[in-house]
Amino acid sequence: MWNARSPLHVGLFTAIKSGRKNNQQMVQKTMQSRERQYQVMLDKFQEKGLSSFGLMTSQAWDDDPKRLTFTFARYKFVAKMFAGKENVLEIGCADAFATRVVRQDVGALTAIDFDPVFVEDVNARMSDKWSFKCFQHDMLSGPVPPANYDGIYALDVLEHIEPADENQFVANAVKSLAPHGTLIFGMPSLESQVYASPISKAGHVNCKSMPDFKALMQKYFHTVFMFSMNDEVVHTGYHKMAHYLFAVCCDAK
Repeated sequence: MWNARSPLHVGLFTAIKSGRKNNQQMVQKTMQSRERQYQVMLDKFQEKGLSSFGLMTSQAWDDDPKRLTFTFARYKFVAKMFAGKENVLEIGCADAFATRVVRQDVGALTAIDFDPVFVEDVNARMSDKWSFKCFQHDMLSGPVPPANYDGIYALDVLEHIEPADENQFVANAVKSLAPHGTLIFGMPSLESQVYASPISKAGHVNCKSMPDFKALMQKYFHTVFMFSMNDEVVHTGYHKMAHYLFAVCCDAK
Protein backbone atom coordinates (compact mmCIF):
# COMPACT_ATOMS: atom_id res chain seq x y z
CA MET A 1 0.00 0.00 0.00
CA TRP A 2 1.25 3.49 -0.82
CA ASN A 3 2.14 5.39 2.35
CA ALA A 4 2.84 9.02 1.52
CA ARG A 5 4.70 9.49 4.83
CA SER A 6 7.13 6.55 4.53
CA PRO A 7 10.75 7.52 3.72
CA LEU A 8 10.77 5.10 0.79
CA HIS A 9 7.70 6.57 -0.86
CA VAL A 10 8.77 10.13 -0.11
CA GLY A 11 11.98 9.28 -1.95
CA LEU A 12 10.07 7.74 -4.83
CA PHE A 13 7.75 10.70 -5.13
CA THR A 14 10.61 13.19 -4.94
CA ALA A 15 12.60 11.27 -7.55
CA ILE A 16 9.63 11.15 -9.88
CA LYS A 17 8.99 14.89 -9.51
CA SER A 18 12.65 15.74 -9.99
CA GLY A 19 12.70 14.25 -13.48
CA ARG A 20 14.82 11.59 -15.14
CA LYS A 21 17.94 13.77 -15.16
CA ASN A 22 18.14 13.87 -11.37
CA ASN A 23 16.68 10.42 -10.64
CA GLN A 24 20.03 8.72 -10.08
CA GLN A 25 21.17 11.28 -7.55
CA MET A 26 17.87 11.22 -5.68
CA VAL A 27 17.63 7.43 -5.64
CA GLN A 28 21.18 7.05 -4.34
CA LYS A 29 20.53 9.66 -1.68
CA THR A 30 17.14 8.51 -0.38
CA MET A 31 16.77 4.84 -1.42
CA GLN A 32 19.72 2.87 -0.11
CA SER A 33 18.82 -0.75 0.56
CA ARG A 34 20.41 -2.51 3.53
CA GLU A 35 21.02 -5.54 1.25
CA ARG A 36 23.13 -4.94 -1.84
CA GLN A 37 21.37 -7.52 -4.01
CA TYR A 38 18.25 -5.34 -3.97
CA GLN A 39 20.02 -2.44 -5.68
CA VAL A 40 18.80 -3.86 -9.00
CA MET A 41 15.29 -2.83 -7.96
CA LEU A 42 16.40 0.76 -7.44
CA ASP A 43 18.27 0.69 -10.75
CA LYS A 44 15.15 -0.59 -12.49
CA PHE A 45 13.09 2.21 -10.98
CA GLN A 46 15.69 4.76 -12.05
CA GLU A 47 15.61 3.44 -15.61
CA LYS A 48 11.91 2.80 -16.14
CA GLY A 49 9.94 4.05 -13.17
CA LEU A 50 7.21 1.91 -11.61
CA SER A 51 5.10 -0.50 -13.63
CA SER A 52 1.34 0.09 -13.49
CA PHE A 53 -1.70 -2.11 -13.52
CA GLY A 54 -4.17 -2.03 -16.38
CA LEU A 55 -7.81 -0.99 -16.11
CA MET A 56 -9.12 -4.42 -15.15
CA THR A 57 -6.25 -5.58 -12.96
CA SER A 58 -6.22 -2.31 -11.04
CA GLN A 59 -9.87 -2.80 -10.13
CA ALA A 60 -9.26 -6.44 -9.17
CA TRP A 61 -6.24 -5.55 -7.04
CA ASP A 62 -8.33 -2.99 -5.18
CA ASP A 63 -11.50 -5.07 -4.77
CA ASP A 64 -10.32 -8.71 -4.66
CA PRO A 65 -6.51 -9.14 -4.71
CA LYS A 66 -6.51 -12.95 -4.71
CA ARG A 67 -8.40 -12.93 -8.00
CA LEU A 68 -5.14 -11.96 -9.73
CA THR A 69 -3.52 -15.21 -8.62
CA PHE A 70 -6.24 -17.12 -10.49
CA THR A 71 -5.76 -14.96 -13.58
CA PHE A 72 -2.01 -15.51 -13.64
CA ALA A 73 -2.44 -19.25 -13.16
CA ARG A 74 -4.72 -19.44 -16.21
CA TYR A 75 -2.22 -17.56 -18.34
CA LYS A 76 0.60 -19.76 -17.05
CA PHE A 77 -1.31 -22.85 -18.17
CA VAL A 78 -1.58 -21.40 -21.68
CA ALA A 79 2.09 -20.42 -21.62
CA LYS A 80 3.14 -23.97 -20.78
CA MET A 81 0.89 -25.46 -23.47
CA PHE A 82 2.10 -22.98 -26.11
CA ALA A 83 5.80 -22.83 -25.16
CA GLY A 84 7.90 -22.68 -28.32
CA LYS A 85 5.10 -21.65 -30.66
CA GLU A 86 6.08 -18.98 -33.15
CA ASN A 87 2.95 -16.87 -33.63
CA VAL A 88 0.18 -16.76 -31.03
CA LEU A 89 -3.11 -14.86 -30.88
CA GLU A 90 -5.05 -13.86 -27.77
CA ILE A 91 -8.74 -13.17 -28.29
CA GLY A 92 -10.40 -10.83 -25.79
CA CYS A 93 -7.27 -9.56 -24.05
CA ALA A 94 -8.98 -6.83 -21.95
CA ASP A 95 -6.12 -4.90 -20.30
CA ALA A 96 -3.61 -7.67 -21.26
CA PHE A 97 -1.78 -7.31 -17.96
CA ALA A 98 -1.04 -11.06 -17.77
CA THR A 99 -0.46 -11.44 -21.51
CA ARG A 100 3.30 -11.14 -21.08
CA VAL A 101 3.22 -14.46 -19.16
CA VAL A 102 2.42 -16.10 -22.50
CA ARG A 103 4.59 -13.68 -24.47
CA GLN A 104 7.58 -14.84 -22.44
CA ASP A 105 7.33 -18.36 -23.91
CA VAL A 106 6.42 -17.71 -27.56
CA GLY A 107 8.09 -16.11 -30.55
CA ALA A 108 5.49 -13.44 -31.26
CA LEU A 109 2.08 -12.56 -29.88
CA THR A 110 -0.91 -10.57 -31.09
CA ALA A 111 -3.73 -9.55 -28.75
CA ILE A 112 -7.15 -8.29 -29.77
CA ASP A 113 -10.22 -6.95 -28.03
CA PHE A 114 -13.45 -5.56 -29.39
CA ASP A 115 -13.43 -2.70 -26.87
CA PRO A 116 -11.23 0.26 -27.91
CA VAL A 117 -10.96 1.41 -24.29
CA PHE A 118 -8.92 -1.67 -23.42
CA VAL A 119 -6.84 -1.54 -26.61
CA GLU A 120 -5.86 2.06 -25.91
CA ASP A 121 -4.92 1.16 -22.33
CA VAL A 122 -2.80 -1.81 -23.46
CA ASN A 123 -0.86 0.15 -26.05
CA ALA A 124 -0.29 3.06 -23.65
CA ARG A 125 1.41 0.69 -21.18
CA MET A 126 3.25 -1.46 -23.73
CA SER A 127 6.69 -2.62 -22.59
CA ASP A 128 9.56 -2.62 -25.07
CA LYS A 129 10.93 -5.75 -23.43
CA TRP A 130 7.67 -7.70 -23.68
CA SER A 131 6.11 -6.01 -26.70
CA PHE A 132 3.28 -7.49 -28.76
CA LYS A 133 0.76 -6.24 -31.27
CA CYS A 134 -2.60 -5.13 -29.93
CA PHE A 135 -5.52 -3.87 -31.96
CA GLN A 136 -9.30 -3.72 -32.00
CA HIS A 137 -11.16 -6.58 -33.65
CA ASP A 138 -14.58 -8.17 -33.11
CA MET A 139 -14.39 -11.94 -33.64
CA LEU A 140 -18.01 -11.98 -34.75
CA SER A 141 -16.99 -9.87 -37.77
CA GLY A 142 -14.52 -12.41 -39.16
CA PRO A 143 -11.14 -14.14 -38.71
CA VAL A 144 -8.08 -12.23 -37.53
CA PRO A 145 -5.65 -11.53 -40.36
CA PRO A 146 -3.30 -12.94 -41.49
CA ALA A 147 -5.10 -16.08 -40.20
CA ASN A 148 -1.93 -18.13 -39.74
CA TYR A 149 -1.54 -18.31 -35.96
CA ASP A 150 -0.11 -21.59 -34.69
CA GLY A 151 -1.68 -20.99 -31.29
CA ILE A 152 -4.87 -19.15 -30.33
CA TYR A 153 -6.32 -18.71 -26.86
CA ALA A 154 -9.27 -16.94 -25.26
CA LEU A 155 -9.61 -16.82 -21.48
CA ASP A 156 -12.85 -15.68 -19.86
CA VAL A 157 -14.34 -14.66 -23.21
CA LEU A 158 -16.74 -17.33 -24.50
CA GLU A 159 -19.08 -16.89 -21.53
CA HIS A 160 -19.65 -13.29 -22.71
CA ILE A 161 -20.79 -14.40 -26.18
CA GLU A 162 -24.53 -14.85 -26.65
CA PRO A 163 -25.45 -18.50 -27.35
CA ALA A 164 -26.88 -17.49 -30.73
CA ASP A 165 -23.45 -16.11 -31.72
CA GLU A 166 -21.16 -18.76 -30.26
CA ASN A 167 -20.81 -20.83 -33.43
CA GLN A 168 -19.82 -17.79 -35.47
CA PHE A 169 -17.34 -16.79 -32.78
CA VAL A 170 -15.68 -20.22 -32.63
CA ALA A 171 -15.72 -20.66 -36.41
CA ASN A 172 -13.92 -17.35 -36.95
CA ALA A 173 -11.36 -18.29 -34.33
CA VAL A 174 -10.73 -21.61 -36.08
CA LYS A 175 -10.37 -19.83 -39.43
CA SER A 176 -7.63 -17.70 -37.85
CA LEU A 177 -5.53 -20.81 -37.10
CA ALA A 178 -2.66 -22.05 -39.21
CA PRO A 179 -2.89 -25.69 -40.36
CA HIS A 180 -2.23 -27.98 -37.38
CA GLY A 181 -2.56 -25.04 -34.97
CA THR A 182 -3.82 -25.42 -31.40
CA LEU A 183 -6.64 -23.49 -29.74
CA ILE A 184 -7.27 -23.11 -26.00
CA PHE A 185 -10.48 -21.69 -24.59
CA GLY A 186 -11.03 -21.17 -20.87
CA MET A 187 -14.24 -20.21 -19.13
CA PRO A 188 -16.01 -20.41 -15.75
CA SER A 189 -18.14 -23.52 -15.35
CA LEU A 190 -21.90 -23.29 -15.27
CA GLU A 191 -21.83 -24.88 -11.82
CA SER A 192 -19.61 -22.08 -10.48
CA GLN A 193 -22.07 -19.31 -11.18
CA VAL A 194 -23.95 -19.66 -7.93
CA TYR A 195 -20.75 -18.34 -6.31
CA ALA A 196 -19.89 -15.71 -8.93
CA SER A 197 -19.59 -12.05 -7.98
CA PRO A 198 -22.23 -9.55 -9.16
CA ILE A 199 -19.77 -7.94 -11.61
CA SER A 200 -19.05 -11.36 -13.13
CA LYS A 201 -22.68 -12.44 -13.35
CA ALA A 202 -23.58 -9.24 -15.17
CA GLY A 203 -21.53 -10.27 -18.20
CA HIS A 204 -21.82 -14.06 -18.05
CA VAL A 205 -24.52 -14.99 -20.55
CA ASN A 206 -23.15 -18.31 -21.80
CA CYS A 207 -21.41 -20.39 -19.12
CA LYS A 208 -21.36 -24.11 -19.81
CA SER A 209 -20.92 -27.42 -18.09
CA MET A 210 -17.90 -29.43 -19.23
CA PRO A 211 -19.89 -31.87 -21.44
CA ASP A 212 -21.59 -29.00 -23.27
CA PHE A 213 -18.33 -27.09 -23.61
CA LYS A 214 -16.61 -30.14 -25.08
CA ALA A 215 -19.50 -30.84 -27.45
CA LEU A 216 -19.28 -27.29 -28.83
CA MET A 217 -15.54 -27.54 -29.47
CA GLN A 218 -15.87 -31.00 -31.03
CA LYS A 219 -17.92 -29.44 -33.82
CA TYR A 220 -14.69 -27.81 -35.00
CA PHE A 221 -11.86 -30.10 -33.83
CA HIS A 222 -11.17 -33.81 -34.06
CA THR A 223 -9.35 -33.78 -30.72
CA VAL A 224 -10.46 -31.88 -27.61
CA PHE A 225 -8.78 -32.31 -24.21
CA MET A 226 -10.75 -31.03 -21.22
CA PHE A 227 -9.30 -29.86 -17.91
CA SER A 228 -10.83 -28.61 -14.68
CA MET A 229 -9.48 -25.80 -12.50
CA ASN A 230 -10.10 -24.71 -8.94
CA ASP A 231 -8.35 -21.55 -7.81
CA GLU A 232 -4.78 -21.91 -9.16
CA VAL A 233 -4.86 -25.70 -9.60
CA VAL A 234 -5.49 -27.35 -12.99
CA HIS A 235 -6.64 -30.97 -12.71
CA THR A 236 -8.75 -33.74 -14.24
CA GLY A 237 -11.10 -34.10 -11.31
CA TYR A 238 -14.88 -34.24 -11.22
CA HIS A 239 -16.05 -31.48 -13.54
CA LYS A 240 -19.19 -30.55 -11.60
CA MET A 241 -16.97 -29.44 -8.73
CA ALA A 242 -14.69 -27.36 -10.98
CA HIS A 243 -14.89 -23.60 -10.91
CA TYR A 244 -13.16 -23.16 -14.27
CA LEU A 245 -12.79 -25.21 -17.45
CA PHE A 246 -10.17 -25.45 -20.20
CA ALA A 247 -10.63 -26.93 -23.67
CA VAL A 248 -7.35 -27.68 -25.48
CA CYS A 249 -8.25 -28.28 -29.12
CA CYS A 250 -6.15 -29.81 -31.91
CA ASP A 251 -6.62 -31.02 -35.50
CA ALA A 252 -9.29 -28.67 -36.84
CA LYS A 253 -12.01 -30.19 -39.02
